Amino acid sequence: MPDMRPITALVAEDESGLREELCEALQRLWPALQLVARVADGADALAHWERLQPDVAFLDIQMPRVNGLDVARVVSARSHVVFVTAYDNHAVQAFEHGAVDYVLKPFDMDRLAMTVERLKHRVTGAPAQLDDLLRRLRVHLPTPVAHLRWVTASLGQELRVITTEDICFFRAENKCTVVATEDKDSIITTPIKELASLLDPDSFWQVHRGTIVNIRKIARVHRDGAGQLFVQIRRRGEALPVSARYAHQFRQM
Repeated sequence: MPDMRPITALVAEDESGLREELCEALQRLWPALQLVARVADGADALAHWERLQPDVAFLDIQMPRVNGLDVARVVSARSHVVFVTAYDNHAVQAFEHGAVDYVLKPFDMDRLAMTVERLKHRVTGAPAQLDDLLRRLRVHLPTPVAHLRWVTASLGQELRVITTEDICFFRAENKCTVVATEDKDSIITTPIKELASLLDPDSFWQVHRGTIVNIRKIARVHRDGAGQLFVQIRRRGEALPVSARYAHQFRQM
């Protein structure tokens, strides 16, 4: 008789909104798949994997404590691996070698559907041994950089040194960037796109093409009558709009 045991999966993704988005998408695309664990870092992924031995592991490459490559090294040849990544070069290499599939962030349902179909065909066979592939991927991991801790900003004729903990948000304005603290607005010339790569993602979230907010300064999140999402900043009057591209970050708030 054919094996009727349900296929099980673990999802490891450190961004809570993206983790839930991926899990919801998988449940829509593959209702029979049992998501037995949803974790936020590699150490928890390993602990749950050892206890549950899932058939499939969806692993974010960049996670705190233990990254997805380290988890994949442990579960290689014992679980089918799908890498979750924002880095195209990682994904392309993994896909070209055929050992694993990949999901790019932000998620695309059509691409995820292709991954699910490939998994359905592969999961009845033996998982691939990934040692060689993991060595190649590790070479291309970006070198960690220190997050931005302070900025030097202009306020009229005055220069201010502002620590990032005191910053409420950054907002693009004309050809400059406004640095908003609780009581003042200063100016820097660093563009939003560059700031997004320098700031600690655990503290600063981009909410719009031209806006990055310090999540520790958010007082509340709300929608207007038209369904537009806004974040209200503590001790400031602004309600900053959140574009659809970044709304997933607030689903669990």
